[in-house]
Amino acid sequence: MARATKILQVIALPFLLLITSCGPAAHSNERYVFVAANVNIPYWQNAKAGFLDSAKAMKGVKTEFVGPASYAPNDELKAFQDAVASAPTGILVSPAQADLFKDAINSAVSAGIPVICVDSDSPGSHRLLFLGTDNYRAGMESGKTLATLLYGHGGIVLVKIAGQNNQEERARGVHDAVKENPGMVIGAEINDSGSADVAGNEIGNMVRRGGHPAGIICLEATCGPGVANALDQLGMAGKIPIVAMDADPKTLTLINQGMVSATVAQKPYTMGYFGLQFLDDLHHNRVHEFPDWRTAPVSPLPDIVDTGTMVLNTHNVQAYLSATQQQ
Repeated sequence: MARATKILQVIALPFLLLITSCGPAAHSNERYVFVAANVNIPYWQNAKAGFLDSAKAMKGVKTEFVGPASYAPNDELKAFQDAVASAPTGILVSPAQADLFKDAINSAVSAGIPVICVDSDSPGSHRLLFLGTDNYRAGMESGKTLATLLYGHGGIVLVKIAGQNNQEERARGVHDAVKENPGMVIGAEINDSGSADVAGNEIGNMVRRGGHPAGIICLEATCGPGVANALDQLGMAGKIPIVAMDADPKTLTLINQGMVSATVAQKPYTMGYFGLQFLDDLHHNRVHEFPDWRTAPVSPLPDIVDTGTMVLNTHNVQAYLSATQQQ
């Protein structure tokens, strides 16, 4: 009798597995949207890759990656509002301007659509999590890196996207790093609106007018190549230290060529990958602190997750490129 039971168990197990495998996919009715600030630049393409790779691990999940093809806060807001209107399972967004997106994010969350901010935050909104770089620390890293290159002396220029939460936090970090070096001063701040051409033109015009900054800090991805190319056209390639932001392929090439001194690299792939994971955790209520995130007094997720940074320069950029090319 025991032998017969064991035989039945052996036969039944594959049958049960077959029934389970033929059941509905766990994510068959889920659709997630990623709203980026500028879909064309490598930084956001890297974030998209992480988002899509995360979705591949969830059979049946549908994804959309949307946003303007240049820095255009109002166009990005429209893309976000369109995403909300389509009633997705959840949304990742990088708000170009925190206050501009606040009401729209609040409306989405009130409608039961979870919203997670990545890269840039809207801290006054009801977003459920900010996933990205500790931007203040990234700014401190930029300032300290340039201070080392300048031996703590000289007037510097800071280039950023004015009014964007992550940029202003980085700028605050740079200012505090400069305060630690009495021989340094921020002589000018430039708003390049996320355009390499604007960044290059502003610096080029400054130099033509007789300005000669000791060093330049770029707080957004396109700035480094724009500034380096402008200085190259003036015959000054590599003569003014540039600390760039992010691991844009052009920036890494310019580091190898000695035209950019260093860059503070973020992890956009990580943001996209784990952003979707967190949204999926919410949808399936995997964090059981509350029965449902919609009725919870606070978000069951962490408030902030720092994805970290690393400084790339001539000493380690080749190792970084070799490691990323293995993917």
